[in-house]
Amino acid sequence: MIFGNIQNSMLEGELSLMPKPLSDAICFLKDHDMAAHEPGVFQLELSGVPMTLQVLDLNTAPRESLRPEIHRKNIDVQFLASGGPEEAGFYSDDGTGIVDEDLLDTPRDILFYQNKEAAPEGRIRLIPGSFAIYFPWDVHIPAIWTGSSPAPIRKIVIKVPLKSCLTEHPSQESVL
Repeated sequence: MIFGNIQNSMLEGELSLMPKPLSDAICFLKDHDMAAHEPGVFQLELSGVPMTLQVLDLNTAPRESLRPEIHRKNIDVQFLASGGPEEAGFYSDDGTGIVDEDLLDTPRDILFYQNKEAAPEGRIRLIPGSFAIYFPWDVHIPAIWTGSSPAPIRKIVIKVPLKSCLTEHPSQESVL
């Protein structure tokens, strides 16, 4: 997982360490007013890599009402464009999660786990401009409320194909 903010003075250095498709996605978010973008699902191409852009208007919710999720074919670049704040839970997928719903073989490329009280879950707090990048081994729980009531958020998700980040090291794909 990578966590940052597009306003960070060291963003350029952070981006230089990322695979180009991920840095392109962050630059797209930085260079476009995503708070003003119409909601929906859109196809996007950055530097020749096809990606999916989701613009979602949601409300944060209590942690216990949300399910942990993972993706296998895509890397999720999640961005808080407005509203919030929002917390997101995360932990490493150790293979012990109990599957609640498996949609990995659908265009959504998502698997939901049942909540596991013993999961070593960490938290990050997102404010507008914050981004989190979740890899296939990162279980994540977005849209957690920070207090005791829901907050509206404009959440942007760019789905970056995992394969596009492995082109320099194709042998790594078999590891996943």
